[in-house]
Amino acid sequence: MATPSMEDYIEQIYLQLEARGEARVSDVAEALSVLPSSVTKMAQRLDREGYVVYERYRGLELTEKGLTFGKKLVRRHDLLEQFLRIIGVEEKNIYGDVEGIEHHLSWNAMDRITDLVEAMKEDEEFVQRLKERQSF
Repeated sequence: MATPSMEDYIEQIYLQLEARGEARVSDVAEALSVLPSSVTKMAQRLDREGYVVYERYRGLELTEKGLTFGKKLVRRHDLLEQFLRIIGVEEKNIYGDVEGIEHHLSWNAMDRITDLVEAMKEDEEFVQRLKERQSF
């Protein structure tokens, strides 16, 4: 089972691969504001856990397990951002709030939030009423 820290690395490696087609230790380190040595140490751990293929002096590659989990982590992040926007959280707070809560919710809670976000997106009238309440 991945720890919150492992999740952050997997998510960032996934995002780097999606955006650039490659994930380098230095880029992941910069994105996470950590030292490259920390990325190397975590990459070795993720390799042992079957999420990443790590070879020294090469880019990081996600295994099938890592790709699947990375996609799930990015989806979780995106859904939480959508949810917070829908309920009227100020834009300047959304990223920090998502980072603060994403590792503390069960996957069951995320499934329920997903259901709620999808239903709310379909019900524009409800979303409009919610926004009108927020202006008071």
